[in-house]
Amino acid sequence: MRTGGLRVQGMATFAYGIATAYRPALLARPAGLVDAYGEVTPHTALVLRSMAWREAAVSLAMVLAPQGPALTAAGAVRVASDVGDALFFGRALRGRLRRAGAVVSALGWAAVTVAGLAAGPGRPARA
Repeated sequence: MRTGGLRVQGMATFAYGIATAYRPALLARPAGLVDAYGEVTPHTALVLRSMAWREAAVSLAMVLAPQGPALTAAGAVRVASDVGDALFFGRALRGRLRRAGAVVSALGWAAVTVAGLAAGPGRPARA
């Protein structure tokens, strides 16, 4: 397990989660989840804030969990969440480019986590 990589990933996604919880447009605009005026509706903001808060919580667990089963569990939750994002955003977003972008991004984060979990301490992580 490559704990350094998992912790760096956790810090990066924690920051993104907090930023998105504060400002849902960071996710809503690229995903096309805005109204005709390019604004995030209150209902969309509510759902995205909740999702972003969970993102931050899982990410913080990756940063703080001790090496071993706790970190493995946090990584597994991260992978499951990313795969869920790929499935749901990949099916629901409007436009082929947005769907593809969401799937590639989500599965990319999942792959980075899997590589960190699978790599031994002396081997480089592979995605």
